[in-house]
Amino acid sequence: MDHRFQVFISSTFADLKEERQRVMQVIMEMDCIPAGMELFPAMDDDQLAFIKGVIDDCDYYVILIGGRYGSVNEQGVSYTEAEYDYAVAKVLKVVALLHAEPENIPSGKTESSDIGKKRLIAFREKVATGRLVRFWKSAEELPGLVALSLSKTIKAYPARGWVRGDTAASSDILAQLNQVRQENERLRNALQVELSRKAAFAKDLACGSDTFKLTGETTYTDGRHGKRRTAWSESTTWDEIFAKLGPSLMLPTSSQCWL
Repeated sequence: MDHRFQVFISSTFADLKEERQRVMQVIMEMDCIPAGMELFPAMDDDQLAFIKGVIDDCDYYVILIGGRYGSVNEQGVSYTEAEYDYAVAKVLKVVALLHAEPENIPSGKTESSDIGKKRLIAFREKVATGRLVRFWKSAEELPGLVALSLSKTIKAYPARGWVRGDTAASSDILAQLNQVRQENERLRNALQVELSRKAAFAKDLACGSDTFKLTGETTYTDGRHGKRRTAWSESTTWDEIFAKLGPSLMLPTSSQCWL
């Protein structure tokens, strides 16, 4: 089945437009579906709720951090960090791309306030903790880094992805047919085993024209010698036994219980 993975691209927007375009381009060239904030570059809490729904539909998460922390909500947390925290909570696999030299980024693309700089440093440390990150210095480096990191992540952690509706329907039918075939084969094998077992059991049973010997004793009273016993034996077949007993087996019988 031909899957298409959806990849969410998270970053500040105005300062990383070129970088985001390059990342989106390579993701599309990998036959994946990019998703991000291009539709809503000016964030607010209502749009963040919408973005969380988009993240829910994604298979992987790429975060791009440059020199800005970004717009913050009432709690002082940037919308980029809020997106990241939500993706981590959803256990999405994260590809982190951090600028290698944030101190050399032009002033127009960096935080101007001390509190913004401190929040950016703390955010970078959070993202870099406990995972492998890639560092970049220019937009030209990003396509190669994204292609390498994302392809390895997809190979190591295959996700559900998207498929065409007609392909999915055909695949579901094939899967169901294969399941029915396997169940039919299992029942067929089980029946064959049971028939073989019964055949082996019946093979050892005497029947029909097989002969066997009946033995017993006859006790009688002799006037001169008193009680006497005479041993006897007779060979017969099962067919002869059933011929003699069969008619009586067809007669109705009654039973009584004596108290």
